[in-house]
Amino acid sequence: MEMGLNNKTALITGSTKGIGKAIAFELANEGVNVLINGRNYEKVEQTVNEIKSKFPATSPQNATADIVNLEQSEALFDKYPNIDILVNNMGIYEIMSYEDVDDEIFEKYIRTNVLAANGLTKFYLPKMLNNNYGRVIFIASEEAIMPSAQMPQYAMTKSMLLSLSKSLSKLTIGTEVTVNTIMPGPTLSENVQQIIDEMYSDEELTFSEKEKKFMTTNLPQSEIQRFIKPYEIGRLATFVCSPYASAFKGSPIRMDGGMVPTIF
Repeated sequence: MEMGLNNKTALITGSTKGIGKAIAFELANEGVNVLINGRNYEKVEQTVNEIKSKFPATSPQNATADIVNLEQSEALFDKYPNIDILVNNMGIYEIMSYEDVDDEIFEKYIRTNVLAANGLTKFYLPKMLNNNYGRVIFIASEEAIMPSAQMPQYAMTKSMLLSLSKSLSKLTIGTEVTVNTIMPGPTLSENVQQIIDEMYSDEELTFSEKEKKFMTTNLPQSEIQRFIKPYEIGRLATFVCSPYASAFKGSPIRMDGGMVPTIF
């Protein structure tokens, strides 16, 4: 299906690996000129070159910046003042017990996972409204609606993104601008693959066998009994960015592999 996105410009935060990189590749596959973001210039440039090599008809650009840093965000705005699509993907997570999560950690997670994305949206959304076209996507998690006790600081910020998305969507009434949230379930990022490999390093198993063993033991509620592939989320995000998805407004869109047991 042709997505009608040719020559659009998209900024994807945290797009040198994992879900962000997969979204960038899928958008580029649809003719989008992607702005690759990360804190490490060399890694960003490497990703830009990969995309340019695979999709030579597009013009990927280096958008290196630590978007938690206000000065670097403002420099990013000066360099790329106009975009059609904003994918707020960048975020941090780690397993922590509630007893270890002090106010400083909560504040760090809120600044990184919520306020950085809000800052970008606050700059680009008015321009999209003026142009009567734009897409803003927040990448959340199934933890936003099914928090575990393992990452309270992370789950809270992902729930906040659902609320922010819904609030901002109210500003887009009657326009071709949409603000939505995608909630991936457990996803096979580079970090996750490394963790799984290390967990079963003393066993002669293929990665598929390790994955199955891990899912059976640790995530039996998953209905797909495998990790979601980043490109699957990339394809979903690409559709949500397309003109064909204009009826999604303030929607929390789940791709959780059946992890969430409730209807809503």
